[in-house]
Amino acid sequence: MIAATDFNITLVEHSRLKDFDMGNIPFGKYFTDHMLEVDYENGEWKTPEIKPYQPLLLDPSCAALHYGQTIFEGIKAYKDAQGDAYIFRAYDNWKRFNHSAERMMMATVPEEIFIEGMKTLINIDKNWIPQKADHSLYIRPFMFATENTLGVKPSSTYKFLILLSPTGPYYSAPMRIAVEEKYTRAAEGGVGFAKNGGNYGGSLLPADLAKKAGYDQVLWTDAFEHKYVQEVGTMNVMFIIGNKAVTPRLDEGTILEGVTRDTVITLLKEMGIEVEERLLSIDELIEAYKAGELKEAFGTGTAATISPIKELKYKDSILKFDVDTWKISPAIKAKLDSIRNCKEVDTHGWMIKV
Repeated sequence: MIAATDFNITLVEHSRLKDFDMGNIPFGKYFTDHMLEVDYENGEWKTPEIKPYQPLLLDPSCAALHYGQTIFEGIKAYKDAQGDAYIFRAYDNWKRFNHSAERMMMATVPEEIFIEGMKTLINIDKNWIPQKADHSLYIRPFMFATENTLGVKPSSTYKFLILLSPTGPYYSAPMRIAVEEKYTRAAEGGVGFAKNGGNYGGSLLPADLAKKAGYDQVLWTDAFEHKYVQEVGTMNVMFIIGNKAVTPRLDEGTILEGVTRDTVITLLKEMGIEVEERLLSIDELIEAYKAGELKEAFGTGTAATISPIKELKYKDSILKFDVDTWKISPAIKAKLDSIRNCKEVDTHGWMIKV
């Protein structure tokens, strides 16, 4: 059993932060001075290391490169006015990470490595946390198979790492979205609920085709009829229809159980807005739009938080929204930003102090 105090820590001699421009930080491009790394071998996790950010040395036969045993999470950290660092809902991400690991036949990561390792790493690099609107420290825990052998079977060894990346907004403007009618993100019985690399690799071609057609992303639909809504790009999706918020249900295992999704549902209910988690068809959305009942449409996710959809295209139908008139999703985003930036009391225990 690894204790929280058992980390081997090697610090950089000179931080790169002094040469870093905090005024220009696109999402996921730059990384802090240090990273966490730990190996799983012979049925147990070894001593975690926190060391200078550096390349990895991999054998060409590394199982992850051939058979796709790789999973990850996305989390964010913030600072309060006193300079203390907080992580948003890290325990929920830890549980989801291990849920993904179990589906992908990988080792699970104990709390003392995932949570305490994350806290220790952020405490070392907390000066990298931007204190600017819509900015944060993005946290990327990930794990991949490392057994050096060819053969379709679960690996016996794994490597778990945590990277930190100061970041700005993921989407800087409301999105134009095309409904995907050919390609499929996930099917019932598959791995749609798991945050594994293959889900994202398979999404690249449809997203690229949408961008070439003038759209920012795709709205995924079910694998059998291409009729029912699943996710938007790499996010969960929500719609304000009449006086209710409607979002696809999770019980078929095709949709990621988003932490931001759950947060938004909680805040919506606190605002007195009824939330329905159910099957939702494209035809229902079009009918609601024509009737003037489809008020708002937006994606929710760690990277983007809440990303408005200003246009939705399906066959010959184009649904356009005046995002500037919206009330509900901007209020949710403002409330969430206020909690995460420690400007109001966190009554849910979401913010974990480092």
